[in-house]
Amino acid sequence: MSASAMVDNARYAIPLAVLLVAIALAKRAARNSRPPLPPGPTPLPIVGNMLTVNPTEPWITYTEWGKAYGDIIYSRLLNQEIIVINSEKVARDLLDHRSGNFSDRPTIVTTEFFGWSYNTGFMRYGDRWRQHRRLFHRVFKPEVALAYRPLQMRKVHQCLVGLIETPKEYDSLLQTLSASVIMAITYGYDTAPRHDPLVAVVESAITLALGAITPEAAAILSAYPFLLRLPSWFPGAGFQTKAQQSRDVSIEMVEAPFRHAKQCISSNIPISCVCSDLLSKASNEDDVNLEQAIKDLAATSFVAAAETTSSTLLVFVLAMLLHPEIQKKAQVEIDAVVGQGRLPDFDDRASMPYIDAIVRETLRWHPVVPLGIAHAATESDVYEGYHIPKGATVIANAWAMSHNEDKYPDPYTFKPERFLVNGELNDDTAIYAFGFGRRICVGRHVADATVWAAIASILAAFNIKKDRDEHGNEIEIVPQWTTGVTTHPLPLPCYFESRLPGMTTEKLVQMIATAE
Repeated sequence: MSASAMVDNARYAIPLAVLLVAIALAKRAARNSRPPLPPGPTPLPIVGNMLTVNPTEPWITYTEWGKAYGDIIYSRLLNQEIIVINSEKVARDLLDHRSGNFSDRPTIVTTEFFGWSYNTGFMRYGDRWRQHRRLFHRVFKPEVALAYRPLQMRKVHQCLVGLIETPKEYDSLLQTLSASVIMAITYGYDTAPRHDPLVAVVESAITLALGAITPEAAAILSAYPFLLRLPSWFPGAGFQTKAQQSRDVSIEMVEAPFRHAKQCISSNIPISCVCSDLLSKASNEDDVNLEQAIKDLAATSFVAAAETTSSTLLVFVLAMLLHPEIQKKAQVEIDAVVGQGRLPDFDDRASMPYIDAIVRETLRWHPVVPLGIAHAATESDVYEGYHIPKGATVIANAWAMSHNEDKYPDPYTFKPERFLVNGELNDDTAIYAFGFGRRICVGRHVADATVWAAIASILAAFNIKKDRDEHGNEIEIVPQWTTGVTTHPLPLPCYFESRLPGMTTEKLVQMIATAE
C-alpha cells in the first residue's frame, strides 16, 4: 500500500474511531444517568439467572425472590430481560393504569414454532389484536354472557349424570364439561358425554404446547434461534418432533370445529353460537381477514376456557378431599336454600355466599395460570425510581399475589371464610387470577358462571370422598401437578358418592328435566 493511500485511510479511520468512542461514552453516560434497575439476584455472565429459576415452577422462584428483593424484581434469562411483579398494587399501577405501555406481549419464538400464533392471548399488541379484542367484547361482555346460562347449566347437569354412572372418571368428565360448554357457546357443537374426538384434539394440543410457550422454557431458543433449524434426528433436537405434532394438532383444532359451524350455517341447520353470530355480520363488513379473525378467536376461546375452567374444577376437587369439613358446611348452606328435591340454579347464587367464597378461594389457593401470560414494555418507563427497559418481559406473579401473607394470613390453607365478613361476601373477588389491564380475560364472566354452577351442583348431588384400598383404608392424597402456562392436579384416588337418598341415573335425569 502506498504512503498516500495509508494517509487517506488514516484520514477516515481517525474520525470513525473518535465517533465510535463518542457513541460508547454517550451510551455509558445514558446508563449512568438513568434510574437504577429494580433489585434482583445477581446475573451470571451469558446465562443470567437461568440456572437459579425452577424450570417447572418458576412462580415459586419468583415468589422467593420477592421475599428477598421486594415487589418488583429485575432478572435476566440469557439475553431476555425480565421484570417480575409480585404484588397486586404494582401490577395495577403498571398493567392497569399504564396499560398503554404494558399491553404488548414479548416475542416467544415457541409460540409460532408450536403452532399457536392464532391465539389472541399470545398475540402482539397491534391492529390484529385490537380486531380480535373487539370481537371478543361483542360476544363475551357481561350482558351477553347472561344468555349462555341455560346452556351452561344444561352441560353441568350432563356432567352430573356422568358422575353417577362413572364416579371415578371425574377428571375426564370435568374436562369434557369445560370443553362442552365453550364448544356449544362458540361453535354450536354438542360434545359426546365421553371421549369426544374434538375434546381429545384440544387436550392433545394443550399437552403438547403449554409447557413450551412460557418465557422460561423458550429462553434458550429465543437466544439461539438457529436451534430451531436443527433436524429432529440431531442429538438434543427431539423438541422438533413435538413441535411438528403440536402444529398438526393445532391446525386440526382451529379448522375442524369451525368447519362444523360453517357447514351447519350453509345447510340452513338452526345454530346459535358465537361463530354464526359473527359470520352473519361478516358479510356486511369489508374486511377480507375477518373470517380468519373469527376462526382464530373461536379457537382461542375454546382452548382458554376448556383448559382453565377444567383446571379450576380439578383444584376444587382436591380442596374438598383435603377439607371434608368445608364440603359439609357448603352442603348445609345448599340444603337450607335448595333442599334435596331440586338442584341449584343461578337464581340461588345470591342466597349462597359460602359457595361463592369457595369459588374465590379455589381461584386464590392455587391459581391455575400462576404467572398469567407475560406482558412486554413498549417503551422504557420509570416506576418508584426504578428503570423498566424497553422490550422487557413483564410477568405478573399471581401466585405471589394470592399467597401474600399480609392480605391472606396462613395462605397455604384452603379457607373460604377469608372472603366473608359477618356471613356476607367481601369486595375481594380474586380478580388477579384473570390477568390485568387491556389483557384481562374477556371470557371471565362466562368462566365464573360455569365454575359456580359446577361447584354448587356437584356439592348438592355428591360427597367427594377419598378412595379406599383393598383393606378398606382411605388412600391418602399426595397431589402431583402439571406444569407450563397452566397447572392443575393430576387425577387423584377418589370417587363421587351420591348424597341424595336412593339416587339413580333415572331419578337424576328426572330431577334435571324438572329443573330445566
